[in-house]
Amino acid sequence: MPKIDVSRIPVRVGAGYPDPFNAPCAERTRRKLGDAGGLRDFGVNVMTLPPGKWSSQRHWHSHEDEFVYVLEGELTLVEDEGRTVLLPGDCAAFAKGTGNGHHLMNLGSRIAVYLEVGSRQPDDIATCSDVDLISNNRDGKFLHKDGRPY
Repeated sequence: MPKIDVSRIPVRVGAGYPDPFNAPCAERTRRKLGDAGGLRDFGVNVMTLPPGKWSSQRHWHSHEDEFVYVLEGELTLVEDEGRTVLLPGDCAAFAKGTGNGHHLMNLGSRIAVYLEVGSRQPDDIATCSDVDLISNNRDGKFLHKDGRPY
């Protein structure tokens, strides 16, 4: 099994949402560990989230399971049922198709680091719970919920 040199993996900043939806996520970073290792069935990312920022817009997936594991810092998981604090060693799982929108917020005073794992289902549609935004895995384009492009 080849060792992955994380320091050589490009850092992607922000979530790529159309304005104004990217603003709360604009400073988050992602390194695609799974891509660097040649994985095709699931993705693994190491994420950093500065204080005051969000991981994403609150969302849920139609065909894709998602999992997060906190490595450093403190995060607040926001979902339909409310808020839950996640500390290093804590994890959360999000089953596909539940309609339970979720995201992470860094309400602490230092950078948080976590792993994000998800299946790579080409038919997946991510639906944002609180804003007029969806995207699909086939082309990654962002659309209004009625299908109009941004």
